[in-house]
Amino acid sequence: MTYVITKILLFSDTHGQELTPRPIDEKVDVAIHCGDLTEESKLDEFKPTLRYLQQLKADLKLVIAGNHDFTLDTPAFRKLIKNAKPPLEPELVQKTYGDYGEARRLIESMKPDNIIFLDEGSYEFTLRNGALMRVYASPFTPSLSGDWGFQYDPKEGHEFTIPKNTDVVITHGPPLGVLDYTCSRSRAGCPALFQAVARVKPRLHCFGHIHEGWGAKRVAWREKLTPMPSHLTDIDNSKSRVLGTVSQLNSARKNCELSCYFADCFAPEPDQQTLFVNAAIQGIESNQVSWVVEIPLSKV
Repeated sequence: MTYVITKILLFSDTHGQELTPRPIDEKVDVAIHCGDLTEESKLDEFKPTLRYLQQLKADLKLVIAGNHDFTLDTPAFRKLIKNAKPPLEPELVQKTYGDYGEARRLIESMKPDNIIFLDEGSYEFTLRNGALMRVYASPFTPSLSGDWGFQYDPKEGHEFTIPKNTDVVITHGPPLGVLDYTCSRSRAGCPALFQAVARVKPRLHCFGHIHEGWGAKRVAWREKLTPMPSHLTDIDNSKSRVLGTVSQLNSARKNCELSCYFADCFAPEPDQQTLFVNAAIQGIESNQVSWVVEIPLSKV
């Protein structure tokens, strides 16, 4: 099979910040934002990230929502307004957050700039470099409180129906056991998401949500998976490699100014390795940087 090396810019969790300068001046094939464009889902908070996406030199720019972007989840938006105490003035809600569906329409109005908003589901894109990119996207993350958008009770779980031939998985949250440590050293990822990704073994799985989990890991899979795949049993750690962590980023910044980190995944066969990337920009003490990755995709 003939493969096309495809360059992808990854970032997430911009939370309404103005981002300058561009992380990379050269053109990339695809740019992906993994959710949390905003802090409080105010209409004006979407605009800095959308302006930033407009400036990027990419043929295709994909965006998913995060839990902070609750106005993109109309049922959650309605619930939050209904349960607000004291009750919110409708005029103030409309001015601050827009009408129901207005934030989504704002993003969808950016299609002329090659910006595409993805709901949960599967997609195929024919890229200008001649590659076919098959994508699965999901904004859903586990939460006991369910106070934000696109959340589910971890006790009830969520079904991530990733097709077998998927190349790139884009989610807001991490899978359990990969780049999901919080500051308290507890893992915040989703076990059902790990199982779904392990069974498919995509070239790339990108996400954010857990800011302190920023980094990348090239995971080698064991030849035979267990019935319920886990990071403890189904990753071949002897062949896997961590490509970046927050501590490594902070050390590198002492010597030079960084605008992005680079990684690749060139496994000879598509089901041998997956490149996992936590691309959260907002850090605990300071902003982190975007990732630029290269992966082989099938030629159209």
